[in-house]
Amino acid sequence: MRTHNLRPALTVAQTEHRQLLALAASGGGSLSAAAERLLEEMERARVVPDAKLPKDIVRMGSTVQYRTDQDELVEVTLVYPAKADISQGRISVLTPVGAALIGLRTGQSITWETRDARKHVLTVMSVVQPVDEPAEA
Repeated sequence: MRTHNLRPALTVAQTEHRQLLALAASGGGSLSAAAERLLEEMERARVVPDAKLPKDIVRMGSTVQYRTDQDELVEVTLVYPAKADISQGRISVLTPVGAALIGLRTGQSITWETRDARKHVLTVMSVVQPVDEPAEA
């Protein structure tokens, strides 16, 4: 399953796209690799008006269930760095797996790289949107 890189089409809401580009551009220091990956993902994403974003797309504040290439089922909520708390299942979009999840649709798989350069594949199983609009960065 890890013999090639999976890079599916991504879709991002216009407002979040602007916020995430700004976040990636300012994410220097120890987060520079993750910020660079987020920037790459935002540059290749299809941007749609906020109201037109399909409900099965991972966006900021979404709770996502995904299956790993180790056949583990993981559930996380994708958040901005200031709200991240792994013990509560809230992962930052400025982590390798967070940057991989943003913009994916239910059923899509993507190859992502850990901080120690190991490649993995995850598949989005379900997406639950936040009740309120996601808070700004």
